[in-house]
Amino acid sequence: MKLFISADIEGVAGIVNWDETDPATYYSKYFLEQMTKEVNAACEGALESGITEIFVKDAHNTARNLIPSKLPEQVKIMRGWARNPYMMMAGLDESFAGAMFIGYHSAGGTNGNPLAHTMNMKNEYVKINGQIASEFLINAYTSSMFNVPVLLITGDKLLCEEAKKLNSNIMTVPVSEGIGNASISIHPELAVKEIKQKVKDVLGDDLSKYLIELPKHFKVEISFTDHFAAYGGSFYPGAKQIGAKEVEYESSNYLDVLKFLFFVL
Repeated sequence: MKLFISADIEGVAGIVNWDETDPATYYSKYFLEQMTKEVNAACEGALESGITEIFVKDAHNTARNLIPSKLPEQVKIMRGWARNPYMMMAGLDESFAGAMFIGYHSAGGTNGNPLAHTMNMKNEYVKINGQIASEFLINAYTSSMFNVPVLLITGDKLLCEEAKKLNSNIMTVPVSEGIGNASISIHPELAVKEIKQKVKDVLGDDLSKYLIELPKHFKVEISFTDHFAAYGGSFYPGAKQIGAKEVEYESSNYLDVLKFLFFVL
């Protein structure tokens, strides 16, 4: 059995400031290690549950954050960006038994995390079918496109609640709760323990329960921070500007949606 893990950092235990997410800063060293510990906990739980191959996509910023030598030998890791529309899910295909999301965070336009955003800081929000879309939602739909169950997500409380609305079976490990520009976090070692246990719990279950139904049609709206970004995005084939800062795109093919987000967002 193969397991796919997409790893971000703004949802790991204790993180609260942008300096702590930037691999180029002194402040990030601790949190890069914590990110690695949380991914490692998921890997260990998976291996103890019979998973034989684990593919990890380092999916934050430079995509060169995780410390490979501190992950199990059975792990293959994709570092850097492939520059394809699958973005944080690059490497996923139909052969995986399930997907997990470690260190994820609330969407731009929400208040569940001081570092809430969607893909970058150039937009105020992204909506899919009228719902504010987090990176998790975008990537969960990518999993669904490949018929891969979404098994577990770790990150802030609001995002974990969002995941439960998508499919109530999805296992969650809420490690923090955003309060304005602050965050209340559980102990980092407790986060590691809970992640490992939840991974073992979900892999002992019927994985078909964790499949997400992909919508039949998609209406995507991006609200940019700068009006000229919306103007530029409106030239993408099929897109249209619907406000000073807003661009809209519709399709019944989710890969087309991913292409739109990749080139316009």
